[in-house]
Amino acid sequence: MSNKDKNDNNLANTRRSFMKKSATAGIIAASSAPTFFMKNAFAADGSFRNMPGMGKSIKLGFNVPQSGAYADEGADELRAYKLAVKHLNGEGDGGLMNTMKPLSLKGNGILGKKVEYVTGDTQTKSDAARASAKRMIEKDGALMITGGSSSGVAVAVQSLCQEMGIIFMSGLTHSNDTTGKDKRRYGFRHFFNAKMSGSALGPVLKEEMGTERQAYHLTADYTWGWTQEESIKETTEALGWKTTATVKTPVGAGDFSQYITPILNSGADTLILNHYGKDMINSLTQAVQFGLRDKQVNGKNFEIIVPLYSRLMAQGAGENLKGILGTTNWNWALTDAGSMAFVKSFGAEYGFPPSQAAHTCYVQTLLYANACEMAGTFYPPAVIKALEGFKFDGMGNGETEYRAEDHQCFKNVLVVRGNQNPTSQFDLLEIVKEVPRSQVEYDASIFGGELGPYKV
Repeated sequence: MSNKDKNDNNLANTRRSFMKKSATAGIIAASSAPTFFMKNAFAADGSFRNMPGMGKSIKLGFNVPQSGAYADEGADELRAYKLAVKHLNGEGDGGLMNTMKPLSLKGNGILGKKVEYVTGDTQTKSDAARASAKRMIEKDGALMITGGSSSGVAVAVQSLCQEMGIIFMSGLTHSNDTTGKDKRRYGFRHFFNAKMSGSALGPVLKEEMGTERQAYHLTADYTWGWTQEESIKETTEALGWKTTATVKTPVGAGDFSQYITPILNSGADTLILNHYGKDMINSLTQAVQFGLRDKQVNGKNFEIIVPLYSRLMAQGAGENLKGILGTTNWNWALTDAGSMAFVKSFGAEYGFPPSQAAHTCYVQTLLYANACEMAGTFYPPAVIKALEGFKFDGMGNGETEYRAEDHQCFKNVLVVRGNQNPTSQFDLLEIVKEVPRSQVEYDASIFGGELGPYKV
């Protein structure tokens, strides 16, 4: 039996159980809807957490890092969420609702209910993120939680949401674990992952740097850093590169000089910075100050690689970033209709182009809302089923699929380089290659994990 068949059976069993309960409340659902629940096919006594009932609005929870090492991404995420709410409620120019295909949204909220929101500060800490998400669910009545700029946060909040029967549309999370060993039925990821970064980078690294390199890794000491290091090592060692050392560094360290000094005499000719946010800005800046980019080792110019980039990091790193390769989930300079529509909307609202963090969070909000419209209900198992295997386009990454087996989106990936000759303060990443989805796909079983049940 395929995974899809198993999922259909699981959902059918859940539906039968639910309908049995609902029958005692006098609710009868049409028997001609074998896959999705009919609109309002749930018990009036609140058969799922935070059921909207007869109210005129629903509430979403935006849980972002408003402090800590990833606060810049969090600020842009929150901007995007607020813009998504406007567009869902029929305000503004509609943004990606003008280009998304297929589209079930009508610009009148979600299922006719106005969208409102509450916010939380993850502090880029798993415990704080869980606490703020729990507060938004229990106190504020949030029907869906989304956000975060740390995979540690994403894994923690996703697990909480699974326990509480609330859908989690993750924000910026790049660890393989989020849709790998720690995947959950109630969690979904639009952002790409470390495995996909490695697969996209490999051919470019081979072409530009050859097959004989000595690589030294500095790695953020949590789930994202670990899987990023693992995936890049897998890629580079397959090219023939040797790994000189792998060194873990604490998130928010600030001063990385004690970690950079040993590199000078290590024999390495390549530094791979598995860092993000302000940590990447600080470690890269200090590596350049230590003269690494001016060195020649093993008869080669010393190279630095930043596997995961963002425009916000590029702004912070400035001149130090020029010429350095990495990957991104999305870039505001893309010229497809969806990207251009989003950049226009975001720019009109805030006066500058959006980051990849803003893009993925905006898209996640629309995808959740659209799934509710497709399912005709807010009932979580039905919304989950609408998202599983959903294929869409017109949202800035080409044709995309929410793979049913692990809730990971598969789409094109960008290999980028720090722009040598930027034309503005935002023109900081040059797109080297748009890697097609087919080159970054992998079997869903390689990371293990179980999605778990559809809860009632």
